[in-house]
Amino acid sequence: MSSFSPGEEPEHDVPAVLAIAYDDQSRAALAANPGAYGSCAVACASFREAQEHALVRRFSGILVDLVTMVKAKDEEKVIAHTLTELYPTLRVKSMGNMLIPMIMPGNAKQDSNLKDFFLKTCAGFTARPLRLHRRRDISVPVFVGDERGATLNLSWGGAFILSMHPERYQAGEGICVTLMPGHDVRVAAQAVVVRIQPWGERRLPGIGIAFGELTEELHEALLALLRVPKDEDRDKLVT
Repeated sequence: MSSFSPGEEPEHDVPAVLAIAYDDQSRAALAANPGAYGSCAVACASFREAQEHALVRRFSGILVDLVTMVKAKDEEKVIAHTLTELYPTLRVKSMGNMLIPMIMPGNAKQDSNLKDFFLKTCAGFTARPLRLHRRRDISVPVFVGDERGATLNLSWGGAFILSMHPERYQAGEGICVTLMPGHDVRVAAQAVVVRIQPWGERRLPGIGIAFGELTEELHEALLALLRVPKDEDRDKLVT
């Protein structure tokens, strides 16, 4: 079983998932399983603890005890919703060291076995941290280099930019983005590509970016667009 304090990193290049359970025995079972699939687990005794880890490092999925999901109340329930909306999630029941995926009704679709969850779903998901700032559905014309585009959403931390050729970019690539928040107003920003949404799927194609240095010019442009001060626009507890 592997357990880390927030900010600590497991082995480099090893995919990591959050293993969440209130019960010690269940949590140990959850943390012990990912290693068989080339992954590692950060064991968490609560959703709040999982949130603290997710705010400072990237994860590719969540393995959670179903009883813990049911028992979550108040703030824990809100955090659980935030985490499971962002990351691929497998809800399981533990029987000793064996984990049994629990088929969920409604929109809570998930894999039916651990192998598919780790080797297909998590492996195909771009590992990412929990967002610090709320995304807002704001459309602003942009240039990525010389390519025209537009934001589909925007936050103090970054944006998702519509692109018909997202395959031109790679995760981790540094790019220059020029926002056009008003007539003849151009604001340059350095950014890093953190997600690629391919063309041809049932979602709009494009790239997710994270802003680099928040220059004074960029700060003023984002404040005018978002209308909420940076330190008051947290996303981690939003339902």
